[in-house]
Amino acid sequence: MIDDGDILPASQTDLQAMAYTDPLTGLGNRYRLREKLNHLISERASDPAPFTIGIANLDGFKPINDLFGPSSGDQILCQVAHRLKACIPDGATVIRYDGDEFAFLLPLVFERRSAEKIGQMLKEVLSAPYDLGDRNVRLSASFGFAIHPFAGATFEELIKSAETALYRSKRRGRGQITVYSNEIAEQMKRATQLEQALRNAIIADEVDVHFQPIVDLKTDTVVGFEALARWIDKDLGFVSPAVFVPLAEERGFIDALSEALLRKAAEAALSWPKELFLSFNLSSAQLMDPSTAFNILAIINRTGLDLNRLELEITETAMMTDPETAQKIVSELRAVGVKIALDDFGTGQSSLGRLRDFTFDKVKIDRAFVCRITSDSASEHIVKAIITMCQGLELEVVAEGIEDFAEALKLKSLGCGMGQGYFYGKPADAEAALRYIEEKYLLVDATNIGSML
Repeated sequence: MIDDGDILPASQTDLQAMAYTDPLTGLGNRYRLREKLNHLISERASDPAPFTIGIANLDGFKPINDLFGPSSGDQILCQVAHRLKACIPDGATVIRYDGDEFAFLLPLVFERRSAEKIGQMLKEVLSAPYDLGDRNVRLSASFGFAIHPFAGATFEELIKSAETALYRSKRRGRGQITVYSNEIAEQMKRATQLEQALRNAIIADEVDVHFQPIVDLKTDTVVGFEALARWIDKDLGFVSPAVFVPLAEERGFIDALSEALLRKAAEAALSWPKELFLSFNLSSAQLMDPSTAFNILAIINRTGLDLNRLELEITETAMMTDPETAQKIVSELRAVGVKIALDDFGTGQSSLGRLRDFTFDKVKIDRAFVCRITSDSASEHIVKAIITMCQGLELEVVAEGIEDFAEALKLKSLGCGMGQGYFYGKPADAEAALRYIEEKYLLVDATNIGSML
């Protein structure tokens, strides 16, 4: 006969094992990590030798999970767990931290370079194809590491530091490795302060729109303007759109910023001659939101701007985040007369494929080619080829970044239809843009074409 006293401890052991184990992968969970880490801190209390914890996040896992289904996603997570368990150093612990994130406790990794070396090794292991039976998929992974005691003395502090480092990696792109430092923490703090200032500026309607002219190269007359965001904060001063626009996209309020700017731009365009178009940039986040077309049309309808005067610029990179949703948005907008331009053409990895798969009205040649068109024969041939191809596809062409007369003359000789850049005018506020129109459009004074206010 079995004594009840023998059963209870075994049951408690089983329950504890279940509480500390991820049921999908069989790895430990965050409770296991906490236990191991606290034990290590206690063990080294008298001689606090450094150790490292890390967090890995699978880049692009959600789209794969959505596309192939949760079962395929589970298969990938199990394969990730198997690979990590097989390759982590002796004495280390790997657990499934949360969703598509895995964490590591590395007792024998004492400093930044060693952590980066471990991260590089794990990144390569995780980049190999994943077998889903009838198909293979590839993923990358981003990493954040924190070293005890420099990045924190407790489990909570170390996890927070590792998450901060991981967030920095994700901001830098896919497959990045970051080890927490005071400098990174300070940069993140500044970004948060900037975020709050920008949110307040949007609410107060303090982010402005400037306009850069786009001209017909045959006649040197303005045919439209591109709207560009500008922000001057009372405390921070001028903040570059290259800083605050990506920040708004990262922190999830690009829609609010974009909608405020589009409203301002459309209202300004109402005072222009009706032949002039307004060009406006869409972000990658907007091209992933199925409600984008509805939101844009609602704003334009409220302002009263003719939809045929609106042109939206999108980049190839932005399209490829969620091609199916982007295609749907583009189709909905073109169906009501909005024109779509492919911006920064030539800088993506498969631009020709995008011209085949998507329907555009216009292509904008990236300034990287235009700036070398008079000094580099390869750039000239590339621009000429783009123009010829677009003519064959019945697409309009705009050359960006025209800085001087020689570049403008060369583009004219190659048959480029439109251009923009400092030679034709720098971005200016709504009032200055209106004066520019009066001087350059109504008076058609081609002799002063490069002297915008």
